[in-house]
Amino acid sequence: MPHVDMLRSPLGRARGLGSARAGSKHWWAQRVTAIALVPLTLWFIWSLLLLTGAAQGDVAAWLGSPFRLALMLSLIAATFHHLQLGMQVVIEDYVHQDMLKLALVLAMKGLCVVLALICAISALTLGLNS
Repeated sequence: MPHVDMLRSPLGRARGLGSARAGSKHWWAQRVTAIALVPLTLWFIWSLLLLTGAAQGDVAAWLGSPFRLALMLSLIAATFHHLQLGMQVVIEDYVHQDMLKLALVLAMKGLCVVLALICAISALTLGLNS
């Protein structure tokens, strides 16, 4: 069996190019967040159906439960982390200019953090002021 290093081009060996081993972490994070989002999303949809037509005070009282608030914060965190992971893959696959790719990934990650914080603060404000 040939040595793995023999399968690389001379330029690849000189530059040290090869697997950075970061791809498997990204892949696993996408799968874990996707699996977590299934029950969380079903819970959220069911909750929305139960709260249809409820007043803001009723929703605040409902979200005032520590368990429900924790589930809502988990949904927010998993949703925006999964969104960021997926969008990063799309940007890396379809944007070919390195500087533009870097700028888009950083802007997208920043936007996901800001939106997740806005959602989390809104849920905490609503849930803790019931």
